[in-house]
Amino acid sequence: MAERALRGTRLGAVSYENDTAVELAPRQVVAFRCANEHTFSLPFAEEAELPTTWECRRCGAVARRVDGAEPLIKAVKPARTHWDMLLERRTVDDLEELRAERLALLRGPKRAARKSA
Repeated sequence: MAERALRGTRLGAVSYENDTAVELAPRQVVAFRCANEHTFSLPFAEEAELPTTWECRRCGAVARRVDGAEPLIKAVKPARTHWDMLLERRTVDDLEELRAERLALLRGPKRAARKSA
């Protein structure tokens, strides 16, 4: 191998490929604008599902598409709490009865131990 073959080429650090004879995928450019009036455009593939919002490049706020496509608002279920799930299994009267039984069990032995001491 000749000495001059690899000298000074930074082998692996630089790509020698070029874009000639390369066909890029069809693209569409979508414009976005945030609440602070920053406008920017992003390229997407033609067959891609286009997002309705994107993070602004300048300020980080939520930017919406300029063409007016509104984001779909999904119905959100309210969070179920432990109390809600408990009420699905028992009535309030049942819970009051259970509480009275447990309090009687907790208070019973202590009072008996105190009286005998």
